[in-house]
Amino acid sequence: VPQRKNTKRVPSFRKLLRTSKIKLDNKLKNKQYKQQSAAKKYRKEQKKLRQAVRDAVCKKPFPLEDYKKKHVAEKQEEEEEDEALPLDMMDEDDMKLMEDLARKASFLTRDISSNEPVHIKKRKHDSVIERYEKIPRRINTEPEKELIHLLPIKDKRGIIPQTIEKPVPDDSEDEEEDTEEMEEAEDFTEEPPPVLTPEEMAAQRKIKLQERKMHIAALASAILSDPENNIKKLKELRAMLMEQDPNVAVIVRKLVMVSLMEVFKDIAPSYKIRPLTEAEKATKVKKETQKLREFEEGLVSQYKFYLENLEQTIKDWKQRKLKKSNVVSLKAYKGLAEVAVKCLCELLVTLPHFNFHNNIIVLIVPLMNDTSKTISELCCEAIKKLFKQDKLGFASLGVVKVISGLVKGRNYNVRPEVLKVFLHLRIKEVELKKDSEDIAPKKKFMTFKEKRKNLSRMQRKWKKAEEKLERELLEAEASESKEKKLKLHMETLNIVFLTYFRILKRAQKSPLLPAVLEGLAKFAHLINVEFFDDLLIVLHSLIASDDLSYRESLHCILSAFQILSGQGDVLNIDPMKFYTHLYKTLFSLHAGGTNNDIGIVLQCLDVMLAKRRKQVSQQRALAFMKRLSTLALHVLPNSGIGILATNRILMQTFPKMDLLLDNESQGSGVYLPELDEPEHCNAQNTALWELHLLQRHYHPTVQKFAAHLAVGAPAEGSGALSLDLSRRPATELFEAYSMRGMTFNPPVPSVTPRRKDTFSHVDSFLNEELTEQLQQHMSKTVSHKTLDFAKHLRESSLS
Repeated sequence: VPQRKNTKRVPSFRKLLRTSKIKLDNKLKNKQYKQQSAAKKYRKEQKKLRQAVRDAVCKKPFPLEDYKKKHVAEKQEEEEEDEALPLDMMDEDDMKLMEDLARKASFLTRDISSNEPVHIKKRKHDSVIERYEKIPRRINTEPEKELIHLLPIKDKRGIIPQTIEKPVPDDSEDEEEDTEEMEEAEDFTEEPPPVLTPEEMAAQRKIKLQERKMHIAALASAILSDPENNIKKLKELRAMLMEQDPNVAVIVRKLVMVSLMEVFKDIAPSYKIRPLTEAEKATKVKKETQKLREFEEGLVSQYKFYLENLEQTIKDWKQRKLKKSNVVSLKAYKGLAEVAVKCLCELLVTLPHFNFHNNIIVLIVPLMNDTSKTISELCCEAIKKLFKQDKLGFASLGVVKVISGLVKGRNYNVRPEVLKVFLHLRIKEVELKKDSEDIAPKKKFMTFKEKRKNLSRMQRKWKKAEEKLERELLEAEASESKEKKLKLHMETLNIVFLTYFRILKRAQKSPLLPAVLEGLAKFAHLINVEFFDDLLIVLHSLIASDDLSYRESLHCILSAFQILSGQGDVLNIDPMKFYTHLYKTLFSLHAGGTNNDIGIVLQCLDVMLAKRRKQVSQQRALAFMKRLSTLALHVLPNSGIGILATNRILMQTFPKMDLLLDNESQGSGVYLPELDEPEHCNAQNTALWELHLLQRHYHPTVQKFAAHLAVGAPAEGSGALSLDLSRRPATELFEAYSMRGMTFNPPVPSVTPRRKDTFSHVDSFLNEELTEQLQQHMSKTVSHKTLDFAKHLRESSLS
C-alpha cells in the first residue's frame, strides 16, 4: 500500500519560537498541577489513617463487669421467654439449634473492643477473623520526607521534574559527637590555667591595650582617609564599644567613644540628611549619586546607633544597672558616663545642623540638673557655648523649650544654674543687626568708569538692568532672613518670660528667684509694654517683703530700671521707692563678702542716674554722690575705683556738683547723713572730705581718681585722667582691678574670708586709723559738724 503523502505544512521557525515557549510553559504547569494534586490526595489519605490510629488508641473497651450484668439479665429474660413458650410446641431441630447458639455465645469469642451486645443479629459471612482484620492497627508511621526540587530534564516526552530526598541527620552520629565534645571539655577542665603574677598580668594587660589602641587608630584613619568607601568600618569600630575583656574593657570603651566622636565631627556633612521618598528610591540615578546616597544612609544609621550606645551607658549608670556579663563594675560606670556626656556635649556644640540634634538636646538638658556636679557643669557649659555661637536661633529655641518643660515638670525644683544659662542667649538688637549684615550676601557691582571702559553701550544697558534685579533680590533675601531671625528670637523670648513669670507667681521663695531677677534685668527692655505695670508692682512687693537677700534686691532694682529705660520711657512712672531703697542699703556693702555685689550696684547707678539724668533732681544726685564717697572708704580698691569713676560721671553729667567741693553751706538746713530719703537729707550743705583721705590711699589708681575729683574732674589740663582710665566705664574698671589681677599688697592684716572675727578686727583697725587721719588732716579745713559726723561713724561701726 503506498504511503500517503504528508500534506501537513511544517511550521516556520518564527512560529516555533513563538509557540514552543507557551506550550512548554503549559505542559510544565499541567505537570506541576498533577503532582500537587497527587501530593494533596496522598496527604489527605495519610491524615485519615493517622486519625483512625488515634481513634483506635483512644477508644476504651467495654467493661467486663457491665457485660456480665447485662449477660445475666439477658439470660434471665431468655429463661422467662423459654418458660413462657410451651416446649411441646418446638421441634427437636429447633432445640438443637438453640443449644448450638448458646454454646457459641461466649465472651471468649466476642470482640472486646466493641460495645455491641452478645446476641446482636449477625451479618451474613461475618466471622471473628474478618472483624479482627477490620480493626485499625497501630502503624509506626514514618515522618514525611522532605523533597529538594532540582532543575528539570527535557527529553522527547517533555520536561521531567527531578527531586531528591533531603538527607536526615543521624542522631547517633550527633550523640557520638556530643560525647566526644564533653570528653574534650572534661579533659580541658582537668588542666587548670597557669597562675600569673601581678607583674605578668600588668604586662599582659599592657600588650592587649596597645593592640586595641592600634586597631582603633587603624580603623579611624581608614575612615577619615576615604569615608565613602570605608563607611562599613564605622560598624566595626562601633562594635568595640562592647569590649568583653574585663582587663581592658573600661579604657577601650572610653577610647572608642572619643574616637567615634572625632570621626563623626570630621566626616559629617554641613547639611541635614533627610530620608529618601519612595519615588526617589524608584528612580534610576548615576553611580556617583547612588554611592553618595549609600554613604549618607550608612552614616546616619551608624550615628544613630552611636548615640543610642551613649544614651544606654548614661542610663545604666543612672539606674545603677549591672550587666549580666559583669565586665564593667558599677564604680567604673561613672567614668564611662562622664565620657559619654562629654561626647554628647561636644556633638551638641559642633554639629547643631546635623541629624538627631534635638535628641541630643533632650538627653543633655535633664543632666544639667544632675546631682553630680561634674556632669551638671559639663552640660551647662555646653548649652552656654551653643547659645553664644547660635546666630540663627533654631538650636536656642529647641533648648529653651526643653528647659522650660523640665522646670515645669520638676515643679520648679531644679538647680539655679539651669535658669542662669538663659543669660547667654544672643538676643540683642545690636547683635541682630550685626548678624543680618553678616548673613546677607555681599556682591560688588561695577562702577560707571569700569562699565564705560570695558562694555559697549548695549552691554551697559543690559548690565544696569541686571544689577538692579540682583540688588532687589539681595535686599529681599536679607530682609527675609532678618524677619525669620526676629521671629525665632521673639518665640524664644516668649518661652523665657513665661518661665520667669511662672516662678514669680508660684515660687517666690524658691532658690531660682535670683536667677529669674537677673534674667529679667537683662531682657527687661524686650518685654511687652502691657506687662510693665504688673511687673513693677511685683518687683516692689518683693523688695518690701524683706524676704530677699541683698543681691536679690539689687537685681529687682536693676530689672525695674531696665524696664523703664527701654520702652518704659513713654510711661509716666516715678520709681522713687527704688531710689530710696538703694540709697538706704548702700552702707550694707563692705570689704568682706558683699564686695562682689558692688558690680551690680554700679550697673544700677548707671541706669538710675546717668541714663535718667533728665528725670533725676539735683538734690538726689548730690545725696548719692556724698554717700558713695563715704562708701569708698570702706571697700576694697577695685570697688573704690568703680565708685570714684561713677562719681566722676555724676560730676560731669549734673551741673553744680562742685558745691560739694566747698566747705561753706549752701542754703538752709543741716546735712542729715542718717536720713534714708535722698531728697530731704540736705546734701548741698556738706563737703566731700573723703577725697582728702583717698588721696593718701595705698593704691595708686585710687589716688589718681581722688585727686582728679578734688579739682572738679576736668576733661583737659593737669588734673585730667589718662585715656586708659577716662574712657573705660565704671563696671569695666571694677572687673579690671579685681583682687584676682592685682599685684600689690595692702598694708593691712591678712584677711581670711571664712572667719567673721577677722573681719571685725580689720574693720575696727581701719576705722581707728581713718579717724586719726581725719582729725589730723581736716582740723584746719573742715567744719566741726563734719568731725562730729566722723566720730558718729566710728561709734556706729564699732557698735
